[in-house]
Parts: sequence; C-alpha cells; structure tokens
Amino acid sequence: MADPLATWHAEHVNFARLLDILEEQIAVFHRGESPNYALMSDILYYMRNFSDRVHHPREDVAYARLAERDPDARSVVNRLLQEHRVLATAGEELLTRINEAAEDVVIQRAVLEAATATYLVYYRHHMSTEERDVMPRAAQVLSDQDWAAVDATVPASPDPLFGDKVLERFEMLRTQIGLDAQVSRDRGAPPHTHTP
Repeated sequence: MADPLATWHAEHVNFARLLDILEEQIAVFHRGESPNYALMSDILYYMRNFSDRVHHPREDVAYARLAERDPDARSVVNRLLQEHRVLATAGEELLTRINEAAEDVVIQRAVLEAATATYLVYYRHHMSTEERDVMPRAAQVLSDQDWAAVDATVPASPDPLFGDKVLERFEMLRTQIGLDAQVSRDRGAPPHTHTP
C-alpha cells in the first residue's frame, strides 16, 4: 500500500500550485485585464471534484480515527473536518462567480476578488495546519488497520490532472502548469513558491 500521508503531501503541493495559478489569474483580473476564465474554472472544477470528493473524504476518515486514538488531537481534527465542508462551499461559490464572469454576467469586481481571496487564504491555511499539526501525528498514531479502514471507506481514485492519465478537460491546465514550471526553471526559481 502506498504511503497515504506521502500521497496527501504530494497532493497538497499540487493544490498549492493550482492556488498560485488561480491567484495569478485574479491578479490579471484586478489589473482590469481579462483573465483566463476557462483555466480558473478548470482549477475550481478539479478542486471540487478531486480535492473535495476524493482527497478530503479520505482525510476525514483518517483524522476521525486519529481523534479516537489521540484525544489531544480532537480540537484541531474537528476544526479541519469542518473546514473541509467550508472549503467545498467556498469553492462552489467561487466557481459560480468565475462562470458568471466568463459568461459576461455583470458582477462587481470586488465580489469575485473577495471570493477568490477568501478561498485562497482559507485553503492555504488549512493545508498548512494539516501539514504542521495533524499529518505528523497521524504518522505516529495510526496503524496499518486504520489506513486499511480509510481505503475501505473511501477507495483511492486516480488523480485526473496530476496522475498518469490526464482527463481531456484538464489538458490545457496541465499544459499551463508545465509552462509555469519551465518559466520558473528558466528564472532559476522553484516553481510556485507557496508551500502547504
């Protein structure tokens, strides 16, 4: 069995890359230029359909087991479980705003910018808390049986963007990620410096 915490960490790094691209696009919007709404929509679609429906439910099972085994972790685990629901709602709201803007529905610039900023700040803080406070503890406390229960409850699914087989919808996004990585390499900087 693959190490789920290593997989989740890699997924967090990928999510952070997407949040960086989303932030770059909203900066374009803020300057009064036209962002790539299709790219933004694909990011949110991916986050809603992979992160919210595969990644977070697997974490929910593991974190609940962690809280059972380590009562000191209950407070942070309960907060993270609630944040998964809040992130799903905020992501759906942001996707709606992006789609409206792409369809030339008149919305206030501040509404889209605020929805994006809220999502970005909340998501980055959430991943940071998981990486710093919960995942190291889960590595110490959870047993092979706990991880088997996670797999039995929410089976792992292939990643449709960062996995071996990229979903057709995400080909443009995957290309953009590759281009961003190339630009960063050309500048001698690591790709997307935000880390979870």
